[in-house]
Amino acid sequence: MGVQRCDGCGSKVRIGGGIGDFWTFAGESSGGIDLELADGTDHFLCFDCVERLPEERDATEADVAALSEDAAGDANER
Repeated sequence: MGVQRCDGCGSKVRIGGGIGDFWTFAGESSGGIDLELADGTDHFLCFDCVERLPEERDATEADVAALSEDAAGDANER
């Protein structure tokens, strides 16, 4: 099993498949996806962050940065 940090919220996300799952036969799916955004940037986002991207227009790197700021704000409120 591999792990990668979400570019939006910074949480650790499980990456399914690969040699790590070969020996454990883990059948779990990944918790995120690599996306190429409208501005040509690539980002790995957890599915929660993908859901938070704007639907009314194509997402950009600024939208991913806004996810990071939202996550930081949520952590400060706790």
